[in-house]
Amino acid sequence: MSTQLSPGVETIEDRRTQTNEDGDHERFSHYVEKDKLTEAMVMGTPVVALCGKVWVPSRDPEKYPVCPECKEAWEQLKDDD
Repeated sequence: MSTQLSPGVETIEDRRTQTNEDGDHERFSHYVEKDKLTEAMVMGTPVVALCGKVWVPSRDPEKYPVCPECKEAWEQLKDDD
């Protein structure tokens, strides 16, 4: 016998990774001016990434993939030289 579900009877949670604009920046390492990054790491001051994210760096960026927006902005800067 098959069970039929009516709306609201059962909640199914989708656990796949979904793009969420608010949280995506937290999953990436970002490009920042080197001197600003060093200062931020020592002083605890916020930095601004090429993609516009503002935060106080505190984790190892090697553990995360590069932000696609930062990477694209960096490539455009290199092409302009």
